[in-house]
Amino acid sequence: MSTQEVIFYFLGGLGIFLFGIKFLGDNLQKIAGDGLRNMLDRFTTNPIKGMLAGIFVTILLQTSTGTTVLTIGLVNAGFMTLRQAIGVIIGANIGTTATAFIIGINISEYALPIVALGSFMIFFLKSEKIRNVGRAILGFGALFLGLNFMSDGLYPLRDAQIFQDLTISMSDNPLLGVLIGTIFTMTIQSSSAAIGLLQTLFAQGAMTLDAALPVLFGDNIGTTITAVLAALGASITAKRAALVHVIFNVIGTVIVLILLSPFTALVQFLQGRLDLNPEMTIAFAHGIFNISNALIQLPFVAVLAWIVVKAIPGEQKVVSHKVEHLDEKFIAQSPSVAVGQAQKEVLRMAELAEQGLEETIAYFKTKKTSHRDYIVQYELAINNLDQTISDYLIKLSSQPLSKQDSELHQVLLNTIRDIERIGDHMENIMELTDYKKSKKLDFTETADAEIEEMFELVRTTFRQSIRSIEIHSKEEARGVVEKENEIDRMERVLRKNHIVRVNEGACTGAAGIVFTDIVSNLERIGDHSVNIAETVLEG
Repeated sequence: MSTQEVIFYFLGGLGIFLFGIKFLGDNLQKIAGDGLRNMLDRFTTNPIKGMLAGIFVTILLQTSTGTTVLTIGLVNAGFMTLRQAIGVIIGANIGTTATAFIIGINISEYALPIVALGSFMIFFLKSEKIRNVGRAILGFGALFLGLNFMSDGLYPLRDAQIFQDLTISMSDNPLLGVLIGTIFTMTIQSSSAAIGLLQTLFAQGAMTLDAALPVLFGDNIGTTITAVLAALGASITAKRAALVHVIFNVIGTVIVLILLSPFTALVQFLQGRLDLNPEMTIAFAHGIFNISNALIQLPFVAVLAWIVVKAIPGEQKVVSHKVEHLDEKFIAQSPSVAVGQAQKEVLRMAELAEQGLEETIAYFKTKKTSHRDYIVQYELAINNLDQTISDYLIKLSSQPLSKQDSELHQVLLNTIRDIERIGDHMENIMELTDYKKSKKLDFTETADAEIEEMFELVRTTFRQSIRSIEIHSKEEARGVVEKENEIDRMERVLRKNHIVRVNEGACTGAAGIVFTDIVSNLERIGDHSVNIAETVLEG
């Protein structure tokens, strides 16, 4: 086989393998729906549950990186604490060993029929659910097909003198093997592909077990790079979660390198005792390494959390996405209490919306990313509370309620819809600020001052509308209507002022469009505020 053929077979096989892993994981996630995210959100109350959830999700996603990135996203959005995330990350490292075991089954000769089966399901069946299963099967077959091509391409390496010398060097110097495994996995950003390649080389006799094991440990370190990249622009807590992933794998590698001789002897013993094929031998080594590492470090979750907090100092406001006052037992036992609890949760939702508005004006003024991150968190929290409170109130509607409670129940249902819409307008203003920032559009000082004045009026109007519900005050509600009329008048004045500035050349047309869109969104927030107040006036 020529050098060109070796390169083409290897690169093509690697590409098909990566495609298979991605296609398999993506479609397993589609089959599971939102269940994976919900599982991580709900079943991570302690490190052990978090670890089990991490194992299960990673097996379905077929990538520890995917689980870790998803976890970082949940941490960044406030759904998960740092300690909960550590348990999931530990579980993800165990779950990722599933791919190596699948490869160890060694059903490569059936790769083409598996690909054919998946393709037939995609093209000849109409059900989208069945098509997703077909896509997952296609990805599974592509995984083994890619391994076949890589195996063909790498076979000549077993006789290459330079590769034999490198293998000897890695056997004599395990740190070199760790470095090679780390760099290669960081490059292709897939530990599954790197370990699959390692299994192929070991199966062909191109590498000894002494040389392969350090590379295996390096693969586990290299897989952390994607999580680190995902956390670069995220919150402080998300950065800490990514650092935990790195520290966990580095500590595990250091421990196993110290005990490399007995570890190697154990793997060789299992290989002979269980009559393992070469691919399964590497899979067992990978599993033993990650499970042992998890058992060693799981009792020290608090220590890991302390280390990363010291390494990445700083205080960060946490936006809680979870309900604090709702308890379903009150729905049947005491509907009146349940209505009161729902009111408390709606008021908390409104408080989050007001804080989101404050972050929105802060982002408009400063353009700081930290304010933008909080806007996203507040919007996610508002949406989550909207769904949760709505479900609670709908269940409550089937219970007998007094006239007063029934009126309040209807007010709360209407109010959460308006608060959710305010969150949407808040997000719209954030995106307009993003556009203004990216296009380097400038407002005049007068325009900035006008926007800030309208922001403050809108915020206080919204606060007063919530106050009218909190104390059920028609006087406060009438004050909201008066302020909303003032907001409408201000919008008209600001639009006229904008036209004058554009005509005088003080403001560009593009900047003017952003200006009027921001004003329109603020006016709509005023409309939703008066909607809330009117429910009190009608009561």
